[in-house]
Amino acid sequence: MASVNWSSTRQILRKCRWLLPLAVVVALLSGCRTFHYYRQAAAGEWQILAHQLPVEKLIADPQTPARLRDRLQLVQKLRAFAASELSLPVDGHYRKFVDVHRPFVVWNVQAAARFSLAPKSWWYPIVGRLDYRGYFAERDARACGAALAAQGWDVYVDGVEAYSTLGWFKDPLLNTFLDHDDAELAETLFHELAHQCLFASGDTDFNEAFATTVGETGARRWLHSTGETNACEKYEAAVRRNRQFVALVLRARERLERVYGDTRDKAGNIVALPKPLPPAQVAAEKQRAFEQLRDDYRRLKAEWGGAASYDDWFARDLNNAKLNTVANYYDLVPGFERLLALCGGDWERFYVASHQLAGWPREKRHQRLRELAGAQVARDNAELPHR
Repeated sequence: MASVNWSSTRQILRKCRWLLPLAVVVALLSGCRTFHYYRQAAAGEWQILAHQLPVEKLIADPQTPARLRDRLQLVQKLRAFAASELSLPVDGHYRKFVDVHRPFVVWNVQAAARFSLAPKSWWYPIVGRLDYRGYFAERDARACGAALAAQGWDVYVDGVEAYSTLGWFKDPLLNTFLDHDDAELAETLFHELAHQCLFASGDTDFNEAFATTVGETGARRWLHSTGETNACEKYEAAVRRNRQFVALVLRARERLERVYGDTRDKAGNIVALPKPLPPAQVAAEKQRAFEQLRDDYRRLKAEWGGAASYDDWFARDLNNAKLNTVANYYDLVPGFERLLALCGGDWERFYVASHQLAGWPREKRHQRLRELAGAQVARDNAELPHR
């Protein structure tokens, strides 16, 4: 990403939208459409692996553009900080660079029922069920989204700037995120490395909330270590606006749950039920909920002094799948933040505790994180404008 523009929503929606499923052999037993999907995944990953360039050689090469050399040198410092101060498994990750010659490395497809926030999920070998489908070619993602929309799903397709192979390969730096602002680049790298540290099969919300917590807190600690007060303040302001936006969206989802008659299981996951109202009335109430969300954002934007932080996000159509992308990343973050605090901010203790949670049944681990979250969620909601 070019120098950071906190008016963009990419920092919450494009950090790691695709944890790459690579067991192509299983696809051979699953029909032509599934085979095509895994074939494009394997081909896309192969193209990246085949065009990697060593970071150290690029830094030493006098032909390397100054801006690229500067970013690569910063990454070396961030990798060292991640290993020494965040106890992250840096290993051989981000020691090579690839220019994919496009703004996004993959495009993700997410879907939800028209009158429910319950997400559609897909099963993958090894990683289990995930709430998204990733494609290396935008046209394939758009085709998948169009097919789902024709079936009546609410669909959201968006570009992704970074992803993790979960240790199958040493992940390289990509042009799609290398040109971030320093703080955002730090957060992105720490987020991705966190996925190397912990992954709970089939639990998108748990994995992304864990990585988001590590990414944000790690970036905050790195900025403080640099002594750059202005950069710290800018980042804290951006995180604060982001949390207010997230709380706004989660509050809208609560309204929609009531409209749809959705319920939640013990883990807090949404379960669709037969609708209590006629479809036309549900559709009208759904539209009113989205209009209220837009109104709430306008008031929040006014409190920010007109900062257009999420104008791009609101400029495009709103639907259930789009709101779910925010919940995937942030619904369980307050619980992880509280867990880190209970560990005294010690990363190794936090990772051990998080691994223990990952070993619990999904329902139980979500329930525990929601129990930990209480006070923090209340504080975030208190900062929102009220009607």
